Amino acid sequence: MTIDEQISFLTRGCVDIVSKADLAKKLESGKTLKVKLGCDPTSADLHLGHSVALSLLRRFQDLGHKAVLVIGDFTAAIGDPSGRDSTRPVLGREQILQNAKTYTDQAFKVLDPAKTEICFNSEWLEPFVSGKDLLQTLQKITVAQVLERDDFKKRMAAGNPISMLEVLYSLFQGQDSVALHADVELGGTDQIFNLLVGRQLQKNNGIEPQVALTVPLLVGLDGVKKMSKSYGNYVGLNDAPNDMFGKLMSIPDELMPMYYELLTDENLDEIKAMHPMAAKKKLAGILVTRFHNEQAAADALAHFEQVFSKKEIPTDMPEFKPEPGAMLSAVLFAAGAAASKNKARGLIEQGAVRLKGERITQDGPLAFENGDVLQAGKRHFFKLVK
Repeated sequence: MTIDEQISFLTRGCVDIVSKADLAKKLESGKTLKVKLGCDPTSADLHLGHSVALSLLRRFQDLGHKAVLVIGDFTAAIGDPSGRDSTRPVLGREQILQNAKTYTDQAFKVLDPAKTEICFNSEWLEPFVSGKDLLQTLQKITVAQVLERDDFKKRMAAGNPISMLEVLYSLFQGQDSVALHADVELGGTDQIFNLLVGRQLQKNNGIEPQVALTVPLLVGLDGVKKMSKSYGNYVGLNDAPNDMFGKLMSIPDELMPMYYELLTDENLDEIKAMHPMAAKKKLAGILVTRFHNEQAAADALAHFEQVFSKKEIPTDMPEFKPEPGAMLSAVLFAAGAAASKNKARGLIEQGAVRLKGERITQDGPLAFENGDVLQAGKRHFFKLVK
């Protein structure tokens, strides 16, 4: 590729590029660039929203550059304030490390492990905080710079507290870039302030500043809010093939261009010319193949067409043995059909739960016969056994 072609390939779907001239200069140098992506392991699972930045990192790998995945085991204990309207709960060390293990396993569904370096930022941030470096760095960051943050402005106006640790968060993330001598840092659009602090700290330390690239926050299945497990509008990288395929088929038609641009390398003009149903099936097939395999994608398509297009009960479904006398909401939660008992009760009240084809609209002890089929929503079917 020419330099212009490389830049076009690497910045597809990007929002902020600080700066394109700096990126061109780094690419023209011919050196292997060190490209950094940080993630705080605040939950156990990654979803397609996370894969947007991971896919961008993979593009750099495909051009021969080195990916550095920074696991924020130090910063996760603080809580990234970016885009949040409240303080994030602080996690314990053991939970952080457990989450970190699942993060790396799932990240390698996108990244090439042979071209990826995994780092934990406690390695350099713990000595940074305990020594004199923190005080010297704080002298170079002004209160005015911090208070310019849009998320902080909104929280202050609403009377919501901002901890001093959150104020320091961008400094710690920026110090990651100093420690690693990063050439490029990637992040969501809500990370731009942190990425620019990294550039400034590198300049202060006599290091050539990194290029900052941000990607949009992927809109979730509801078509309104950003994809998030807490909103229940996500597609997990570890979702079973049928669940992943079915969820992707529920995406609003208007989101197709965004999903294709951010999650695939497909030609967007060709996608826009397709029928929305065909475009969704193609997207679902691409992503199930990526995170599982081609056969799983073919099976998931067949399952979708049997259950949704022909409205048939699937011939192959998992068995589940409920606890005697268990409430229906508890059974749905235990079987994995709902993320919580409250969400299970919501499904029941919405009329989305059926037993032997009969709709159930009130929670209560589940009475069933051996072999009865319990359906929750459009994707979850269970054969109940005693």
